[in-house]
Amino acid sequence: PSPWVNNNPDWVVFNPVLSLTCHFLHLLKLCGTNYPVSIAFIVVNEFCERFSYYGMKAVLTLYFIHYLHWDKNLSTAVYHAFSSLCYFTPVLGALIADSWLGKFKTVIYLSIVYVIGHVVKSVGAIPDVGDSTVHVVLSMLGLVLIAFGTGGIKPCVAAFGGDQFDEEHTEERRKFFSIFYMSINAGSVLSTIVTPILRGDVKCFGGDCYALAFGVPAALMVIALVVFIAGNGLYKKSPPEGNVLVCVCKCIGFAIRNRWTNSKKRPKRSHWLDWAEEKYPKRLIQEIQMVFRVLVLYIPLPMFWALFDQQVKVGVCFCVVKMLNALLILVFIPIFDMGIYPLISSIQFSLFIFSPLRKMAAGMILAALAFCAATVVEINVIPPPAKESLVQVYNLMDSEVTVQFPGQTVLSDPLKSYEVTSLQTNTDCILRLLFCLRIFYFCRFINTHTKNINITVGTDEFYAAANYGISQNISVPRGEYNGVVCETNSDQYHIDLGLLDFGAFYTVILSKESNGLTFKKMEDIQANDIHIAWQVPQYVFITAGEVMFSITGLEFSYSQAPASMKSVLQAGWLMTVAFGNVIVLIVAEGAGMEQWTEFLLFAGLLVAVSIIFSIMAYFYTYVDPDQLDKIFREDTDDEKVGSSDSKKNEAVSLNDMPKQTKM
Repeated sequence: PSPWVNNNPDWVVFNPVLSLTCHFLHLLKLCGTNYPVSIAFIVVNEFCERFSYYGMKAVLTLYFIHYLHWDKNLSTAVYHAFSSLCYFTPVLGALIADSWLGKFKTVIYLSIVYVIGHVVKSVGAIPDVGDSTVHVVLSMLGLVLIAFGTGGIKPCVAAFGGDQFDEEHTEERRKFFSIFYMSINAGSVLSTIVTPILRGDVKCFGGDCYALAFGVPAALMVIALVVFIAGNGLYKKSPPEGNVLVCVCKCIGFAIRNRWTNSKKRPKRSHWLDWAEEKYPKRLIQEIQMVFRVLVLYIPLPMFWALFDQQVKVGVCFCVVKMLNALLILVFIPIFDMGIYPLISSIQFSLFIFSPLRKMAAGMILAALAFCAATVVEINVIPPPAKESLVQVYNLMDSEVTVQFPGQTVLSDPLKSYEVTSLQTNTDCILRLLFCLRIFYFCRFINTHTKNINITVGTDEFYAAANYGISQNISVPRGEYNGVVCETNSDQYHIDLGLLDFGAFYTVILSKESNGLTFKKMEDIQANDIHIAWQVPQYVFITAGEVMFSITGLEFSYSQAPASMKSVLQAGWLMTVAFGNVIVLIVAEGAGMEQWTEFLLFAGLLVAVSIIFSIMAYFYTYVDPDQLDKIFREDTDDEKVGSSDSKKNEAVSLNDMPKQTKM
């Protein structure tokens, strides 16, 4: 191409061969379907980006505690602050995309910021680089850059993917958002498995290799950026519409002022924004009204995310929960898209259409059912009341013993020889930790022998020092242990411990007698009579609710947004997640309730919110932004035709005028 061509963005208009080539690339479809080839690059980009994000977060708290040597409270606070920032920054990225750079360039530039953040974070994890202050500064700087990068591209990538579909392919676009959501969770699953392995199993700089654990996500983000740029020639790119935010704010401000000053002088108008018609075009006013209607509908939605974040407290530990949730999503999305939704569509009648808003309401109900199921399990699994702990006293003497606590009468009766008694006392223990421990089976040994004893229980080794030494608490698999070996320096004994059951905590007291070694097995915490499989229904409910709520919300936010504000509305959808986290901090942390009552409270609140949301959805009127384009395009054409006709009439009238002589 000539220099003139390179310096002009509209040069393809004048080159028919290249123009046809670009048009042909935009029309390429995947395997004879209506899916554009370009979405393959977008989905792969999202997979790599989510791998990068969740892989870094999987070891972030451990990095704060073990590498930066922060306490648990500070580590948790910084972790949640970072997570919240990642969901508030999408507004900034959306405004840049819709007003200034466009979605494509915004994704590229903020991805570069994202990569720089990962690199800075990885360098901060190298022990040889500076002192602890340098590590903290680099870590915080890296996290801030990552938050702006990941938050900024969140609304742009999803909206950019929706832009690739033609107007008539709405069903394919709906399924694209399901595939898009699957790529998010696939990246989450793999990163949650791989990154902790890199940290723990690979050693560097004389310890856990955090630099590698952060470096691999950085490499994945570089791959995500390269893949996204590689699809450049295939994308359909919508140009930015100018400074949308400023225009919207000025239009709203003018409408409020005009209504305030002229409402009594002029007739009423159907909508308060219509008071801006004197200065701003009708199209802009209509688009702002569309966005406002959707944002008002979003007001109750943070409660779903407040509930969804509580799933970490229901089960075992964070990584297991995230992995289980992501795996179930990968299974449920095809089931819903190819089974449940088509089945409902085939049997629904004219009075009931399973619209997107009804899907979201159904998802909220399923989430409430998940926490009802969690409440039942919680009540049956955790025996001690809130803020009370278990205290056990063992009498290892050959005679009775009287135990007294100053100011307490809890042990008024003497304890007989080798008797154990239990009591509950007030404390500030965290029952959620007890709940997590209940899925294991712990055992310990108390050695009253005069010699040190090594005990082998299955494949686990215990050591109990002589003269009332106590071994470590070690979890052992459930099973019958009939030939447990106990060895001293000179002798070997075998004891029969019998069944070590699910969730129990055992203390075994070893004593020497003339004919060998004797033992007494105490069950400190009784075995669980509820199988761990009872936790599965709550995860099934919460994941099904997420599939119906979150994926539908993504597609709804895109389909109901005008072309100039699609990224902005995607950012509004992501803001519901951020406000959901705020609700958790206010209600859950401030209430000081027991775990099961907290679950029940959230379930009840979500049912109430789903009813409110359903009422609001009943009065919502679905719009077609593309139809808005047609309407205003026709109006513009009519104006052009009208103006051309007036010019013709004016020309005719001029021609019909008689010649006159200048004076």
